Amino acid sequence: MRHSLRAKPMPAYMQSPDVAKRKPVTVPGLRAMKARGEKIVVLTCYDASFAAHMEAAGVDVALVGDSLGNVVQGQTSTVPVTLDQMVYHASLVARGLSATLQVVDLPFMQFRDPATALAASARLMAEGGAAMVKLEGGSEWTCEVIAALASHEVPVCAHLGLTPQSVHKMGGYRMQGKTDDAAARLRAEARAVTDAGAELLVLESIPAALAADITRALPIPTIGIGAGADCDGQVLVCYDMLGITPGRRPKFSKDFLAGRGSIREAIAAYADDVRAGRFPGPDQIAG
Repeated sequence: MRHSLRAKPMPAYMQSPDVAKRKPVTVPGLRAMKARGEKIVVLTCYDASFAAHMEAAGVDVALVGDSLGNVVQGQTSTVPVTLDQMVYHASLVARGLSATLQVVDLPFMQFRDPATALAASARLMAEGGAAMVKLEGGSEWTCEVIAALASHEVPVCAHLGLTPQSVHKMGGYRMQGKTDDAAARLRAEARAVTDAGAELLVLESIPAALAADITRALPIPTIGIGAGADCDGQVLVCYDMLGITPGRRPKFSKDFLAGRGSIREAIAAYADDVRAGRFPGPDQIAG
């Protein structure tokens, strides 16, 4: 008997005629996209309605990010976000998805050791509908956690560069990898997380040339945010790319809703621009 990964189907009012035509995005499929040179479109998502729009617009991956701490809860960092909150939002997003792959962040201190990470990942997958979990950092202990998750059939997305859960140690949201030593460390960490079993790698706020080097060197896909146009895919916070985040928009983002009639059109435009190599452009740089 075949069982769906999601407890409930997408409500009829959320469904689009185009959804049935899409083949489900899979973890092995992401690596195949890299091999074919197809750009991977990723957006953060926190609820079922936005998920349905992303599904209809053909987004490849919906990332339930702990960035919800900033853009949904109004926190100054992602550190206060809890596992219960991530499970809750993941379960909402899962109800709006069909073919789009769901990746969910492991929140602060929920991957401090293999046992904690395995227990948290089990909840994100079983209760939240995640197909992959994401964690930050590339240290030796982080790689041990990645290896433990991979050995228990939990797909892992690693995250290097600007890692928001380390904002206090970094002294703010600042570009990483600018010195030769820092760049060498990121290259080594990228290889280490790959060797540990990561299936996907987010590169955030690092020099474009460094991101391009890492992307060429790895067999797994890279997803950039403020890391130039040569990564295998791109991710943005959905509120940023719709221009609805209060305050100044990040330099590496763009308001795709401006001049368009609907959120779905804006998301589709973002997806088209990523796939065509138009986004990010020269104006979308980290700093």
